[in-house]
Amino acid sequence: MNKNTSETFVQSDSHTAIRPAYLEALSLVERLHRRLLDVVKDEFDRRGNQELNSTQALLLFNIGDREMTASELRTRGYYLGSNVSYNVKKLVELGYLHYVKSRVDRRTVRISLTEKGRDIQNIIGMLYEKHAQTVEQIGGVSAEEFNHLNSSLSRLERFWTDQIRYQL
Repeated sequence: MNKNTSETFVQSDSHTAIRPAYLEALSLVERLHRRLLDVVKDEFDRRGNQELNSTQALLLFNIGDREMTASELRTRGYYLGSNVSYNVKKLVELGYLHYVKSRVDRRTVRISLTEKGRDIQNIIGMLYEKHAQTVEQIGGVSAEEFNHLNSSLSRLERFWTDQIRYQL
């Protein structure tokens, strides 16, 4: 967007009202992601497993029972970091991922969980299940509130995707 275009936006009452809420939401999304990483790290620290970091553990959870390429991890939204290649390589070295070159295109590598990787997937799954059973009682967040939150976050994701795709 050039300078002239940005000057044509009119400050409306709804813009004035939404701006602080939007900025707070952005801050919360960032903090929530970091806090989730802390929660996962804490779970593994309690279990005495310090071989993996929380990003790697979540990556394993998100791969699940699928077999995919490393690039699919990012495009499907399973991995947020820019260093996916490093983490895949590290997880292969540690025995959490199978790494097989495609028979069709030798440049493409397919990855899937090993038994050790499935153990991590199960730990994260149990952690999430525990949270799902207690978040309403302890956290005070109902299923209805989650449904509304998820709907809003999905629309925000679509808005951001459109910003990129259509260069709005």
